[in-house]
Amino acid sequence: MRAEQGRWIYVLLGLLMNICLGAVYAFSVFKTPLRDLWGISATQSGLPFMIFLAMFALFMALAGGLVSKWGPRNAGLLGGVLVGAGWILAGFASNITWLTIFYGVIGGAGVGIIYGCPIAVSAKWFPDRKGLAVGLTVMGFGLSALIMAPLMRSMIANPGIGVLRTFTYLGIAFVAILVLLSLPLRNPAEGWAPAGWTQKKGTSTSGRGDLDRSQMVRTGSFYALWATYTIGCLAGLMAIGISSPVGEEVARLTPSVAALSVSVFAIFNGLGRPVFGWLTDRLTPRYAAALSFVLILVASALIYLWGEGSTTIYFLSFIVLWANLGGWLAIAPTATASLFGSSHYAKNYGLVFTSYGIGALLGNTLAGMIRDASGGYLPVFLPVMGLAALGLLISLLWLKPVKA
Repeated sequence: MRAEQGRWIYVLLGLLMNICLGAVYAFSVFKTPLRDLWGISATQSGLPFMIFLAMFALFMALAGGLVSKWGPRNAGLLGGVLVGAGWILAGFASNITWLTIFYGVIGGAGVGIIYGCPIAVSAKWFPDRKGLAVGLTVMGFGLSALIMAPLMRSMIANPGIGVLRTFTYLGIAFVAILVLLSLPLRNPAEGWAPAGWTQKKGTSTSGRGDLDRSQMVRTGSFYALWATYTIGCLAGLMAIGISSPVGEEVARLTPSVAALSVSVFAIFNGLGRPVFGWLTDRLTPRYAAALSFVLILVASALIYLWGEGSTTIYFLSFIVLWANLGGWLAIAPTATASLFGSSHYAKNYGLVFTSYGIGALLGNTLAGMIRDASGGYLPVFLPVMGLAALGLLISLLWLKPVKA
């Protein structure tokens, strides 16, 4: 196949890999069974999820150089083995601390190493359509819960499997799939571009050339992107972490329907990635980010004001929140490549991605503490509204192209 057609294979490989990696987004299905198993609080049951996302972000930053040095194939193989090991060992945890170490630390580190591999490959093969290609690549991460949430629920409910063995069985499948899909990954030749395509003026680093990490952190655009990405992830990851229990406690759904709702939300989380990737290509990162914050603000206000006992408001608000988290996982990598260039993309996006971990820590800690202190989840959405307004302001004022 000609490269212009064959490069789409890498998008497909990345999408399939992300379906395995994104199983963490269905973790809310585990929270109530773990609380019943070990008699722990809502905050404690969210620790593995929170630490997983923090390690994910940390190792994205640390592994950026590894992807550049080893290549996407070898880095992908290492990450895939760690992901599988973390899930497998989680099945042997005797308490929430060991589950957090196995699942959160080891599994999260593995995802951090492998996650950037297919994204970097797609970004380099698609200089002409970065937003769309990256959005489609990471769409699998968002769609994962659509498949995984009902699968996990049925495995947990099976007397022969239960909550802990579910981790182990899924880990065995993940390591086999991720290793297999990592083998074909490779970058294009240096300087390759699709036939007949040239970089438009003003769409990249505006005359400064591609910026490395040390140059990137000396620009105001980096800090604006980091701050807005943190806020977008805080709102989205908080929603993902509490989706199932909010469905039960606020919308008064049955546990099975609440688990099913996670699958519905996952569809929109997946669709949000290519949609916002396309919007970022068309509107620029600045205005795509502003649109996202308006939607987050409206969704949070809806559920806070009218969500009690309303299935319609619950579904509408969480669909928007999940879709916007998916959107940020397309906006931020596309913005990184557009604003700072693609030559040092893996290292640069690894640093930008630390905001995802900060958002995960703040969002899930905030949700757990407010739930434990107030006895409900609705007050969580008050600070989210304030942060969305702040993110809107930052994106409009400071998320601009880098000046020459």
